[in-house]
Amino acid sequence: MKKVLLSALLIGACGLRAAIAEEPIVFEWFEYSGRDSTFSAPLPAGSFHNPILAGYYPDPSVVRVEDKFYLVNSSFAHWPGIPIHESTDLVHWTLIGHALSDPKKLSFDGLNISRGVFAPSIHFHQGKFYIINTLVDAGGNFFVTADNPRGPWSDPVWLKEIDGIDPSFFFDDDGKAYILNNGPPEGTPLYNGHRAIWIQEFDIAGNKLIGPRKVIVNGGADLSKKPIWIEGPHLYKVKGGYYLMCAEGGTERNHSEVIFRGKSPWGPFEPSRNNPILTQRDLPADRPDPVTNAGHADLVQMKDGSWWALFLASRPYKDYLFNTGRETWLLPVQWKSGWPVILEHGKTVPFVVRGPKVLQPKELIDADLLGGNFTRRDDFDMVEPGHEWLQIHVPKHNWYELLNGNLVIHPLPVNLDQKTNASFYARRQSHLRFAATTEFAPPRYPGTAAGLAAYQNENYWYFFGARRVEGKLQLFLERHAGKNHEVVKTATVDPIAALRLMMNGDGARYSFFYDAGNGWQALQDQDDGSMLSTEIAGGFVGTVLGPFARQE
Repeated sequence: MKKVLLSALLIGACGLRAAIAEEPIVFEWFEYSGRDSTFSAPLPAGSFHNPILAGYYPDPSVVRVEDKFYLVNSSFAHWPGIPIHESTDLVHWTLIGHALSDPKKLSFDGLNISRGVFAPSIHFHQGKFYIINTLVDAGGNFFVTADNPRGPWSDPVWLKEIDGIDPSFFFDDDGKAYILNNGPPEGTPLYNGHRAIWIQEFDIAGNKLIGPRKVIVNGGADLSKKPIWIEGPHLYKVKGGYYLMCAEGGTERNHSEVIFRGKSPWGPFEPSRNNPILTQRDLPADRPDPVTNAGHADLVQMKDGSWWALFLASRPYKDYLFNTGRETWLLPVQWKSGWPVILEHGKTVPFVVRGPKVLQPKELIDADLLGGNFTRRDDFDMVEPGHEWLQIHVPKHNWYELLNGNLVIHPLPVNLDQKTNASFYARRQSHLRFAATTEFAPPRYPGTAAGLAAYQNENYWYFFGARRVEGKLQLFLERHAGKNHEVVKTATVDPIAALRLMMNGDGARYSFFYDAGNGWQALQDQDDGSMLSTEIAGGFVGTVLGPFARQE
């Protein structure tokens, strides 16, 4: 194991507060590997695997600026907030920053992990990037701006005039700008889930809403059918006409995308007779390799004139169980009789798609590993940990550092069931079948536990760790499933300098192995990990996993 100056750590080598530097835990490396069967077949030339962002990347929004595309996703109460990815072909993406990255400006303390950042929308106008968003239970609607998508991003500009969620901008070619959003309908709602899409003019120079607000869609595509949760509005101008696209039906099995057309941003808008233009709700539940939840889309036009849709969908491993959350998918858009169609009725969302004309082989693209089967090993030898690392809730201070090629965690006295920042550094589970492995120096003294965690929310998680007990090293698997919080299994070994832990996932089966110097041994084989599914745990996020340490 790489040598670490323990004395420097104990006094907080990088200026960490002494209050959290009791016994630092040194992780030498972390490796994640995915091996899903739907990604195993070789790709035909010029094709790509769906999803393009595998794992928890919901509510995509995209904008093209010259030859590049910029994509944002919801991040809820994970931190940093609103990941921003860049691409040249809509398929291969690189994480270039986050719109919310200053922990002094926000707090998610006390929130469930599925609150916070809902459905950001990204736009570009006159040399400036705009991201507009709702912080649910944490401040409401706001937008931020930047001259460069890598940042710095401005402080939030709060929009107290509007309620609801899912705001988006529309910049018309006559110089006017508008904000659209989901909100309650006028008067008393007619049924549960009855919502509306509102529009109001936006003063670009004054950074504020002006003039009257107006409902442009009441309920959804057909109010007589009592559609629910019309949301995620995006307005486009195509050949002089205005197209309003929205999600409808809620974010679960009945999720869909619907389209309207009008002659003005103010409407009136007529729905397409072909609605929904994207859904999987009308397909047999027993179909092989199902894709569910398809909806919440955004459209983008490439320079060659082709249109594409990015949208969210999920991959159950059984029934409606999926631990990977809502992912980002890509499909070409066909225009028929003046209307866009993302997917014909009755067709399944494909896992292999013929790509855009500019698509190049992955080996020629400098992009993150976010789709298909991949292995990502982080040796913690950079200035910051590698791509896709996140925390839960907003940190109050920096409890980790990279030192001598190691990730050093200074454990906080915070457990995963608390609604505040814990010393847990994680990446998304991106596959139905995966392995996550790490090597670290286990605690030398009582009072600290460290290892690997798999976390869906504050009520559903695993902690596979080690602690000192009466001079021995105790290995344990802790499982929190709703009201049941228990230690599933323990084992005792002699103290060692380096311990390796592995989590293996295969659908609902999660297995936990350790190597204390004598090869891999199972602490718990094929535990029921369906508790990490959205169906059981609830919410809008997916499972994240990685190193965790806590003071006990």
